[in-house]
Amino acid sequence: MKKLIAISLMLTVLAGACAVMAEGAAVMSHADYVAAELDTEVTVETYVQAKQSWWDNKATIYTQAADGAYFIYEMPISQEDYDKLVPGTKIKVTGYKAEWSGEVEITDAKYEVVEGDTFVAEAADVTALLGTDELVAHQNELVSFKGMTIEAYDETGAAFAYKNANDKTDDLYFKASKDGKTYDFCVEFYLCGKDTDVYKAVEALKVGDVVDMEGFLYWYNGANPHITSVKAAQ
Repeated sequence: MKKLIAISLMLTVLAGACAVMAEGAAVMSHADYVAAELDTEVTVETYVQAKQSWWDNKATIYTQAADGAYFIYEMPISQEDYDKLVPGTKIKVTGYKAEWSGEVEITDAKYEVVEGDTFVAEAADVTALLGTDELVAHQNELVSFKGMTIEAYDETGAAFAYKNANDKTDDLYFKASKDGKTYDFCVEFYLCGKDTDVYKAVEALKVGDVVDMEGFLYWYNGANPHITSVKAAQ
């Protein structure tokens, strides 16, 4: 009987040790995350960069680590805890890798704050990658576009368009070109509403203006950067 008890205890200890090892091994690098199949469980450690929205006790957050970025979609969280997630906060996130119209994200996520270091990304200049297959490797990162020329958004000749012009409660759209090619950009309302500097800056744009921009490289049937800063080109 004593021998059986000893074996049982040993197996329990080993099981506990294996669980700890498995938990540690579960944290993925960004390369591991990219390689993971859709609809599989993923675990990453990353840092809050910007908070897009909170409603119905769910948050949508842009996050990034040194090796890549993650878009966390509708993660359950209280308003009180959401307010504590300031830029640079390190979090461990476990959820499911999903894709919607080309945007790769983590859904059904659970998180925990990891105490210690912080990280706020600097925008990576991806101007030269516009229109190339290499651009998608920077999906969800904070990026910049330099020396872009504002083009007419549509046949009216306007430099931008409201998704909801009546009360300005939705996105702004505009186009900018580089080296003769024109690209689409967006000010995501939930991230940067009508009272933000970037929303007002886009409202003030004129066709022909040359600007530098920063934002998060969201994807919607192709690159759809969510712009957070527009300034005259330096």
